[in-house]
Amino acid sequence: MPGGDGTGPNGQGPVVGRGRGRGQGGRGLGSGFARGPDGECRCSNCGHKEPHQLGMPCYDKKCPKCGSPMTRA
Repeated sequence: MPGGDGTGPNGQGPVVGRGRGRGQGGRGLGSGFARGPDGECRCSNCGHKEPHQLGMPCYDKKCPKCGSPMTRA
């Protein structure tokens, strides 16, 4: 930077985009915790398992046997 005044080459404005930023870590949008359409939902209380349904998060389901919240397995 000529003159050390914060401008770019020959006073053409600030130099931007020169670093090697890490970005989002390469995990895509969000935090990257989605597990896809396969898998199953499991009751943390009684252990009941059932297939995961696309578009329906396991934590929104209640166990049909005991009524406890389900988790993704």
